[in-house]
Amino acid sequence: MDSPAPERRARMVTITLPDGSTRRYDHPVTGAEIAADIGPGLAKAALAVRVNGALRDLDRLIDADAEVAIVTRRDAADALELIRHDCAHILAEAVQELYPGTQVTIGPVIADGFYYDFAREEPFTPEDLTKIEARMHEIVDRDEPIRREVWERGEAIRYFRSIGEAYKAEIIEDLPEDEEISIYRHGEGWLDLCRGPHMPSSKYVGHAFKLMKVAGAYWRGDHRNPMLQRIYGTAWRDEKELKAYLHRLEEAERRDHRRLGREMELFHFQEEAAGQVFWHPKGWVIYRIVQDYMRRRQREGGYQEIRTPQLMDRRFWEQSGHWDKYRENMFIAEVEQEDRVLALKPMNCPCHVQVYKQGLKSYRDLPLRLAEFGSCHRYEPSGALHGLMRVRAFVQDDAHIFCREDQITDETARFCSLLQSVYRDFGFEDVKVRFSTRPAVRVGADETWDRAEAALEAAIRHVGLDYEVDPGEGAFYGPKIDFVLTDAIGREWQCATFQADFNLPERLDATYVGEDGERHRPVMIHRAILGSFERFIGVLIEHYAGRLPLWLAPVQVVVATITSDADAYAGEVAAALEGAGLRVATDLRNEKIGYKVREHSLAKVPVLFVVGRREAEENTVAIRRLGGREQQVMALSEAVAALQDDARMPQ
Repeated sequence: MDSPAPERRARMVTITLPDGSTRRYDHPVTGAEIAADIGPGLAKAALAVRVNGALRDLDRLIDADAEVAIVTRRDAADALELIRHDCAHILAEAVQELYPGTQVTIGPVIADGFYYDFAREEPFTPEDLTKIEARMHEIVDRDEPIRREVWERGEAIRYFRSIGEAYKAEIIEDLPEDEEISIYRHGEGWLDLCRGPHMPSSKYVGHAFKLMKVAGAYWRGDHRNPMLQRIYGTAWRDEKELKAYLHRLEEAERRDHRRLGREMELFHFQEEAAGQVFWHPKGWVIYRIVQDYMRRRQREGGYQEIRTPQLMDRRFWEQSGHWDKYRENMFIAEVEQEDRVLALKPMNCPCHVQVYKQGLKSYRDLPLRLAEFGSCHRYEPSGALHGLMRVRAFVQDDAHIFCREDQITDETARFCSLLQSVYRDFGFEDVKVRFSTRPAVRVGADETWDRAEAALEAAIRHVGLDYEVDPGEGAFYGPKIDFVLTDAIGREWQCATFQADFNLPERLDATYVGEDGERHRPVMIHRAILGSFERFIGVLIEHYAGRLPLWLAPVQVVVATITSDADAYAGEVAAALEGAGLRVATDLRNEKIGYKVREHSLAKVPVLFVVGRREAEENTVAIRRLGGREQQVMALSEAVAALQDDARMPQ
């Protein structure tokens, strides 16, 4: 079954290294040999090799001229992918050593870690995870060589069936006929089906890994298939990174917007309306503040606000292309009385084209910026729903800019300036930019995509943004720029998007009259800054751990009494605060002031005005700020003026 080692026929191979230098060999060469030629330190540190951009095993032969980069632990992205990939295999090896008869299925790398799905009748327990993790450490210490073998398809299927690995045999049977069947062997015994690549031996994984949890997962994600057991793990380059990650998890749990939403009485969810938010009064205050802020910023940015229907006829979505490309994510309504099929809009763009088309447009009318706080509905599987972060009903700060092709650069610059200002106001300074190109499933001719991609990338460069290219991740109608913000604990959230669409105006017959008197197609730019209001508010809550800036807090100040003698004065204080435009509540309950302070701290109220008999007599207030241990006594008028200034919405 093992494939023989490839022959090294005499053939000159030129290797170009990342610094531009070249090395010539009179025979095919491996990445390990190249690393050794460069130096013993690199040979020792090498994990894998990139050949013309593709990650490969160190011992694979390079038999043609190539650009080559040796991958080490310093190459964070590649190193983590390799470590986590090998860790998944070591997990499977450990499980089969400890629990013979367990079948292994698939074990991919995921964000921050890996998992492997197992077929086993008896459920894994937390104690089992401890044993498995210990065995994984043993396997790492064994320094087992990891070697790639190429097998004949039929032989591989027969082998896995003979050892009771029905799932592996099924995977091989479903592979394309021309696909090479590669097997990776650990040491002299354990092996697994895998495309690779892998590091040279188990020791390179290191010990900075941890098994996290067990969950159920259907084979191939289909509920009609058997239920498997999925073991999740995380793996990092060193113990420092692992500890930092575990700390982030603790912080993320402390900041979980779902828990804070309950404690702060902002919103809730019910199974009867899965993926849809029940906003409570305090939560709706936050929502309205965010919306009012965006409405003002968009108005100042030259946008006109519109409103479009929720339900549209199926033919409309067929014409736009959504029916073919997005049907599985749409909610459909069949109207029996009229023999019609309607769909709830999953996005606003086709509707905005209809507004644009009302009346003849001239080149002088462009750019035309139409904005809508558009209510959209998209089907998300129930298992994917996650509080405010993943819902089925949401509202976007959606807008579309209809412009000439020569106006794309100016509109990109305007948008980027607005976006950066908005994000700063909400407390986000670190924003990454990704340029996403044409996906495999798309509408429009390649020539149109060439123009759209060239125009948008030129605009990014003109603005001077640093960006990464994300191949194949564009929208089905056009390339896009995604803006990814980083929160207080280092997590990334993609919220804003800017998409150049040359296709939808063509499909929906949008035109303008140019200077030449002829009809032309406008470019349609799809853009959002916050994206989904629901998701952005969830991000805000977690970013601030519920301690929202004063201008965003649903209750900005609570006036709490020490004794009932101060009730009347507390009313005067509250009236003064309300008169200054502040959101205020009073707490006149017959409770100790320490209890009141703790309760309002849990509710994340930013400011507490404490009043008693002395404060009433002296017309003062004792100010306690959330998270502070000291209190400050100020005259009421000064305190109100200071708080009014602090609470002002960013301008």
